[in-house]
Amino acid sequence: MKIAVLGTGGGARAHIAKLVELGHEVHVGTRDPKVTLARTEPDMMGTPPFASFLAEHPGVELHTFADAAERAELVINGIDGHNAVAALSAAAGQLAGKTLVDYAVPFVYNPDLEHPWPTPWGVMPRLDPCDIDSLGERIQRALPDTKVVKAFVTQEQATVVDPKAVGGGEHTMFIAGEHADAKRAVTDLLEAYGWSDVLDLGPLVCARGMEMYAHMHSAIGFALGFGTHFGIKVVR
Repeated sequence: MKIAVLGTGGGARAHIAKLVELGHEVHVGTRDPKVTLARTEPDMMGTPPFASFLAEHPGVELHTFADAAERAELVINGIDGHNAVAALSAAAGQLAGKTLVDYAVPFVYNPDLEHPWPTPWGVMPRLDPCDIDSLGERIQRALPDTKVVKAFVTQEQATVVDPKAVGGGEHTMFIAGEHADAKRAVTDLLEAYGWSDVLDLGPLVCARGMEMYAHMHSAIGFALGFGTHFGIKVVR
């Protein structure tokens, strides 16, 4: 399958590497490929420059967001939540009719904080929207012709692509969306990743709870130490 991953951070790289391993044709989207490839310093989370990662994955192509989406059958959104709606809206035509898996969380920049994002330094960011709306719903409203599925949100992305790395894979992945065929496609991808317990929460409004879990996820990370992967298990 032709799959686009929008974003070049650590989470996106986990998906890119796994999709290549599974034999998919992978197209990566970034705002400006030239700028991305010219970076020589790690990002704020310590992730090395993307150019070195790309060199280690021959066959992976880097494009703008729109060009990557155009080439794909299924798209994974790893754009930061603060900028996701605007960036995806600019590629609305290329995303029309396609399944978009959204794992972004709507963290808000706070210029008054030294570290405005969730980091090992202990910052707990604000979510916006929260409770009365969700980023997933906003993306769906902005892209009415795209089939948005909220998923991958309650795990580190390294765990999403390798569930058996934590507890032998005995944990639960949640999905939500308005389109049954899109949710089936996302479930198929999760099963290829190694998930055996995928719980469909129903309509996209359930993205609200999934995104709000980010605060709990951060709290657990602070308690256990960042870099510790963990999972959630629904017993039923």
